Amino acid sequence: MTIYYVNSATGSDRNGGTGQNSAFATLSKVESLTLKPGDSVLLAKGSVFNEQFDIKYSGTESAPIKIGSYGTGTAPVIHSGGDGIHSLYASNIVIENLKISNTGGAAIYGGDVTNWTVRNVEIAKSGMSENAGAVTFRNSKNVTVEDSKISDVKGDGFWIEKVSGVKLLNNSVTSASGSTADAMQVNDSSNILIKGNHLDQTHAVSPKGGIALVRASDAVVADNVLTGGGFGISAPAGKNVAIHGNDISGYHGYSWSFAVGLGDQGSARDYDISGNHIHDGAWGVAVSGATGTSYSLTNIKVHDNVFDDLTQAALKVDRPASGSFYNNTIETGVKATSISPAIVDAHTFSVSNNHTVASVETALASTEAKVAATTEAVSDPAVVAVHDNLKIFTDTGEAHRGNLLENDSSDNDTLVLRRFGDEAVGKHGLTLTGDYGSIHVDREGNYAYTLDETKLPDDHSGHVSESFKYGIDDGTSHHSDADTLTVFIHMDGLLS
Repeated sequence: MTIYYVNSATGSDRNGGTGQNSAFATLSKVESLTLKPGDSVLLAKGSVFNEQFDIKYSGTESAPIKIGSYGTGTAPVIHSGGDGIHSLYASNIVIENLKISNTGGAAIYGGDVTNWTVRNVEIAKSGMSENAGAVTFRNSKNVTVEDSKISDVKGDGFWIEKVSGVKLLNNSVTSASGSTADAMQVNDSSNILIKGNHLDQTHAVSPKGGIALVRASDAVVADNVLTGGGFGISAPAGKNVAIHGNDISGYHGYSWSFAVGLGDQGSARDYDISGNHIHDGAWGVAVSGATGTSYSLTNIKVHDNVFDDLTQAALKVDRPASGSFYNNTIETGVKATSISPAIVDAHTFSVSNNHTVASVETALASTEAKVAATTEAVSDPAVVAVHDNLKIFTDTGEAHRGNLLENDSSDNDTLVLRRFGDEAVGKHGLTLTGDYGSIHVDREGNYAYTLDETKLPDDHSGHVSESFKYGIDDGTSHHSDADTLTVFIHMDGLLS
């Protein structure tokens, strides 16, 4: 396992490259090497490389090849008239802590690759030819992109096509502004998790939108914030798609603009659209399609969402479809439904138990509570919560930290903390006051417990404890479990 160093300012391709004082100067020199599993290529911070970097060799699952950075200062930058980083057929690759900008093609392109992780990469002004997504993967397996920033690109922020196993987590895309550019486009892919991203198309010059999820199988789109563009989430065809907990707004550029739309590029079945806040737009959820299409649209559930400040109806159904629209909250002034008479007469799309409110503020809190209620403890082997303990022996006044989910498990490797105590865990977390201190938790399961010594009993021997119940699910709300965090406070020596 060898570490190779590359420094565009002080390196030389005549060097050995295995030390910071003997760094290479160019990426092309690295390409001439036969990289082996476990090798790392580290680019000096402050370096600028005006060349495409081709990754030709594979790591293993236990020993991936890593491309990263070293030193101090700004992240190393790759510029290129072609792609920034390009690879075909390589497997088990990690790319992290870089910047890629001003590329003619994609910032990162992977074709027929397996087990790639991209994290903490900044991408700007890529795809100047407008023919590529900033991050493009095709015909691949197990691709994760997380904690990365994409801005001012002339194409899709992400273009994912025919990939089995996609995770797009906690990324930001700002102004993917090509003429056909979406912030994220995922086509013909499966086992998809799009979670915690912030997608802002407010200033994009395009009728496109936030997320285009086309012909997806087994997809979860959760807890994202989407602003602007022609639409929020277009999921026009697919099966087993869950869209929940998203905040979608500002998509009112066109009369057809929608927050969530489906039905115009193929059949769709088993969609669960729930717990979203949909506001400042045209249509809410549109079950629609081009005139003359005969796609099958079945089991489309739209429930427990909040709709406000819409110029059109919260629900539009103008093509034959089966499903239900229930337990939604709709602000006064927003039309609840626009369903074609033929569908009404067919009784295939039911409407029940929706509520009209003057203000959505209290309704949002109510919706969070409804979503959290789905995590009540049940026997469900797909998600397993394990009891957590926090033991406090000494106290400096600082918070005592841990994570509730690290010892829990789920079949799809995704866990979300939905309820803590008797309250829902919102997007910004939750703070509760207990018997002996206060605790803050977030949806990722992180907690910080701060002891209040004034609440401890006068008898400073032995210990006291308090417990907090919590509920988790697998990101889909289909599988859930619950358990308890117990805080043990040992007072011997804690107080004087």
